[in-house]
Amino acid sequence: MVTLGLLHTSAVHVPVFDGLRDEGHPGVELRHHVVEELLERARVVGAEAVAPDVRDALVRVVGGGAEGGSGGGVGAVLCTCSTIGGVAEALGGDLGVPVLRVDRPMAAAAVASGPRVVVLATVESTVGPTVALVEEEAVRAGRAASVRAELVGGAWELFLAGDSAGYAEAVARAVRGVRGADVIVLAQASMAGGAELDPEGEARVPVLSSPRVGLAAAVGAAGG
Repeated sequence: MVTLGLLHTSAVHVPVFDGLRDEGHPGVELRHHVVEELLERARVVGAEAVAPDVRDALVRVVGGGAEGGSGGGVGAVLCTCSTIGGVAEALGGDLGVPVLRVDRPMAAAAVASGPRVVVLATVESTVGPTVALVEEEAVRAGRAASVRAELVGGAWELFLAGDSAGYAEAVARAVRGVRGADVIVLAQASMAGGAELDPEGEARVPVLSSPRVGLAAAVGAAGG
């Protein structure tokens, strides 16, 4: 059986990724590990400053200590938090298994969609890492990219309050308000629901989110 570990900074991601696994990757075992304070601290002191704690969390996931595990290790780890994703990815070389950030496949798809990329985020600490990732993928692909970031004001407070519908609608409104873009990137996995609220395609450009493509890449890295 293919076993994939997931490091989350919010418990809301657990059912989302379980559902995506059931849809596209039946039979894959997911082992979830939630450490909410990693994002909370990274927002204050920066992602690099929490690297030792990210490493500790990854070691637990790799060793089979994540929630839902039945012992033994995992074939790969997926970090679903865009703020600390780059730090987690960089630590993978020391852990003996691939560590993937959930948003890299999305960033690669974005630069293939056109040069004008708008990144929407609801947490300011995610903006820098996501913009840098898109620019990195553009260089890797040999494509030109002009990346602009916009913060969705007030949305994160709705998320913290547990208002998932209000949060998704705030993201959807921001999507509909974007102009001058070839593609829109939703920086955080939690924002994916906002893309689903644009059924008529009012954005008129691709709106990319990370969970589905990120999970598929991680399952492949784990041997699935």
